[in-house]
Amino acid sequence: MWTVVGAGRIGGALAVRAVAKHRPMRLLGRDDDWQVLQETSHEPILVCTRNDDLPVVVARVPAQRRGDLVFVQNGMLRPWLAAQDLQNATRGLLFFAVQARGAPMDLGPPSPFCGPHAHAVVTELQALDVPAEEVDKQHFAALELEKLLWNCMFGLLCQAHACLVGEVLTRYPQEVAELTAELLPVGETALDVQLDAATVLRQLLDYSAAIAQNRAAVKEWPWRNGWFVEEAARQNRAMPLHARLCQMAGV
Repeated sequence: MWTVVGAGRIGGALAVRAVAKHRPMRLLGRDDDWQVLQETSHEPILVCTRNDDLPVVVARVPAQRRGDLVFVQNGMLRPWLAAQDLQNATRGLLFFAVQARGAPMDLGPPSPFCGPHAHAVVTELQALDVPAEEVDKQHFAALELEKLLWNCMFGLLCQAHACLVGEVLTRYPQEVAELTAELLPVGETALDVQLDAATVLRQLLDYSAAIAQNRAAVKEWPWRNGWFVEEAARQNRAMPLHARLCQMAGV
């Protein structure tokens, strides 16, 4: 039986689907008995908590089960995972949304997974009618960077200009292009991937047009925009537009 840690929006939505599909799944919240993880089943433990809760989650998981953890958080997790000696852990990107606790899933393209438990997690999600696929490390890194770019760019642009995603597209298309040109090389160097800038920009614009009524915001600074700032400094790259937008956004 696989385990989902985190009884919030994502974990709760997965649990509802598991019941409906008669699929075995254990949902663990912060107040539940985590002693059940002492069993040596070596089945995946999907972590659906906020980034800032990850240290507590890892500390509560028995050492012999930490290799079974599957991380699906947004943001740049790699430095933190490496510091915990979890750099080889299974990773996933969730391409579905749950707007509020108890709300149904809004399904997107297949959620990619990479790592030791990727196949098992993909199998379980597909059994719940949640699109998912197993990908290799290089493909995952490219998708990881694209999602990180969108979160960082449109969160910052929406907050700096106090507008919706669609308004960013119509009013500030040049800033979208310039910000992509600033951030993309930083991420490519850090993740050792090479993407086509024109293709990335088009995909960012297409996704944004599909959720034009959303209002993004700057979130989880150390895991998102803050990582770009630190990595750009390490690479001795300037990001003047990003810096100006941060001032406008008050971050």
